Amino acid sequence: MKTYIQEKIEVFQQKNLNRARLLINCPDQPGIVAKVSKFLYDHDANIIESSQYSADPEGGEFFIRIEFELPNLKEKATQLEEDFLPIAEAFQMDWKFTYVSEMKKVAIFVSKELHCLLELLWEWQSGDLIADISVVISNHETARDIVEPLGIPYYCIPANKEIRQQAEQEQLMLLEEYNVDVIVLARYMQILTPNFVEAHKNRIINIHHSFLPAFIGANPYKQAHDRGVKLIGATSHYVTNDLDEGPIIEQDISRVDHRDDVEDMKKIGQSVERSVLARAIKWHLQDRIIVHGNKTIVF
Repeated sequence: MKTYIQEKIEVFQQKNLNRARLLINCPDQPGIVAKVSKFLYDHDANIIESSQYSADPEGGEFFIRIEFELPNLKEKATQLEEDFLPIAEAFQMDWKFTYVSEMKKVAIFVSKELHCLLELLWEWQSGDLIADISVVISNHETARDIVEPLGIPYYCIPANKEIRQQAEQEQLMLLEEYNVDVIVLARYMQILTPNFVEAHKNRIINIHHSFLPAFIGANPYKQAHDRGVKLIGATSHYVTNDLDEGPIIEQDISRVDHRDDVEDMKKIGQSVERSVLARAIKWHLQDRIIVHGNKTIVF
């Protein structure tokens, strides 16, 4: 018998068999939208959604995300991409086509605090997070009894600074084995090495329990409490080799006051963390994010 999530995914895939997305960024100049639109029209595609942004019309960067329908897309995809190459070269584009019915494979990394993992699993089970959660990797056994009953493989790989390279080698092998597209650090309390980050550039999403760059590192709620803040927040960002300083995807806040102790702030903050991380992942899965330098454009 199929599970609820299997049925939801099959319906989603069937509905979107002929739907694709095109993401572009390039130097801004006249004619980009006209050329791309005509290209899609000439290939019998129907544009469903189009969003664009120009950082500076005079010599700046141009960004666009187009979602479109194309009959018999699967058979035409390779030729479509080949035919687009001359346009991409003429306008000096960074570009990619993605195909909506192809589920992105997600790996979730987690330590002992499980609130973000639980939120993602709930969103996935309810059909609101459309993805293939291929594997959960942790440096503790804490979440095994939650994850494995859902049919998701769970691996416990101890990790600390003394054995970090050995642990990451095992992790990288698993990511390759499961052909993972995106890695989610759902409160995975370990620092990743430059080699690991470079191997998955702009494909590792982290949640930080404060407003970056404020309160970087450990115990941010204690730092916030000691500072007497009136707002606490959470930041989801892509991981780079600069700790907690990667391109920001999403942020949110909640009010606190002098009556809230550190534990109160932590509980309020965890609620914000869950929603911020879930939104960031959905936007990534929906190909709504273009990374430019250390910033993101989110359509």
